[in-house]
Amino acid sequence: MGALNSKMAASLYAGMAIFFWGVSFVSAKVVLDKLDPFTLVTFRFGIGAVFLLMIVLLNGERMRFPLNYFPHLFILAILGTFCHQLLQTTSLIFIDASSAGWLISVTPVFTVFLSMIFLHEKMNFRKAIGIITAIIGVFMVTTAGAENRFEFGLNFGFFLMLLSTLNWAVYTVLLKSLKIPLRPTVLTFYITLIGFIVSTPFIIRNHGWERLPDLSTVEWGHLIFLGVFVSGTGYWFWAKSLEVLQASQAGVLMYLEPIVTFLAAIIILHEKAMMMSIAGGLIIIAGVAAVNGDITGRFRPPSIRNKR
Repeated sequence: MGALNSKMAASLYAGMAIFFWGVSFVSAKVVLDKLDPFTLVTFRFGIGAVFLLMIVLLNGERMRFPLNYFPHLFILAILGTFCHQLLQTTSLIFIDASSAGWLISVTPVFTVFLSMIFLHEKMNFRKAIGIITAIIGVFMVTTAGAENRFEFGLNFGFFLMLLSTLNWAVYTVLLKSLKIPLRPTVLTFYITLIGFIVSTPFIIRNHGWERLPDLSTVEWGHLIFLGVFVSGTGYWFWAKSLEVLQASQAGVLMYLEPIVTFLAAIIILHEKAMMMSIAGGLIIIAGVAAVNGDITGRFRPPSIRNKR
């Protein structure tokens, strides 16, 4: 009975983390009305780093690590926070939050390609069919609402979002293979802190802080939500869930994220629910589910999302 309760609690932690990450696209879209992408990601990193530091200190977790791992941390921070967040945030200027949510779920497809190249994973029929299915879904999402389907509708925002999924796949494989000897929360804190430090010169150059007084109470709420709940609590809850659940068990819940984004975009941003986009998104999830199969447990890292 105790084990069952622990599993239920862990599933709840994972579900809450996924809920926060799903809503993150909508919150970023709201704040982008006032802030440029560099300013948004810098303040997200700053708020998230402070919150994660508080959690680390309260839990009494060890923060020291061998200095020879610092280059690894720096590379992970550039890929997992700075580049990833900048690509995603900039893409939201051009595309709907719901479309972004559907497209981000295609990340495991890129992970399969990278695992074949660097980790000698073999392609099989199921994975091949899954990849083809996911590509069809991407085509449907990116062309939803376009007058001419054969123009492919791949505007700059879709390109950036797909590039961010490739970037995250690289980050995932590196995070798993580098094996930095830190607990997930501490590791995420350092990655977030480095991301904040790296992005700070850009906000200084752009005088991004000058736009902060223009934020409404609602927009401030979304910015704090992105920092505390998405960049902080989400990672903390995900790490707690993985103390009980297997990575593959928690990973199954990730398929709910684009659905959360879709519903939040309709409720908060009043985005239109286009049937082509919905169908494409569900086809992406089906394809990714087929691709993911036996690689879920192997490649899903302890701090799976630094995104959001």
